[in-house]
Amino acid sequence: MNPLARLLEAALFASARPIPLDELAALDPDASPAAVQSALDELRETYDTAGHGVELVEVGGGWQILTRAEYTEAIERAQLAARPHRLSGASLETLAIIAYRQPIGRAEIEEIRGVAVGSVLKSLLERGLIDVVGRADGVGRPLLYGTTPIFLEQFALRHLEELPRGDELAIALRTNAPAEPASEAAPTT
Repeated sequence: MNPLARLLEAALFASARPIPLDELAALDPDASPAAVQSALDELRETYDTAGHGVELVEVGGGWQILTRAEYTEAIERAQLAARPHRLSGASLETLAIIAYRQPIGRAEIEEIRGVAVGSVLKSLLERGLIDVVGRADGVGRPLLYGTTPIFLEQFALRHLEELPRGDELAIALRTNAPAEPASEAAPTT
């Protein structure tokens, strides 16, 4: 492995978050962006071909060394990794609305959900999954919300364009929905 790839590996290993390409490039000012990308490709290939338990992935707008999926369950079962707290159904629904409609205001979210979302927004803000991205032009200039790089990281997305399209969601929801109970036929006489 070349020295630049080893340097990137050390930085990625030490980081708890995905590191964007420009930050990785800053580790070696003499390296061109193409050289940094080549070193990342070399590192990824090394992990893929040498049978390592980790892999290099592009996620959340940066690069990160992660445990291979096939080992995740065993590590969690042994409680060796800290798992993020699960999101409630209300939080997931609100987060999905924000992800697909951003930037979006609280009133619009409440109109879609049909319930108040103040505490859910507060929880999502505290977790760093959403952030205030601006203000609307309307009366009172309400806050507008959008997703963060932490959202991308938590959902293993490189960018928002990787979110499933509406038609893909409809198909997935249909195939995962519980079967409707068969209605009893009315007796015929």
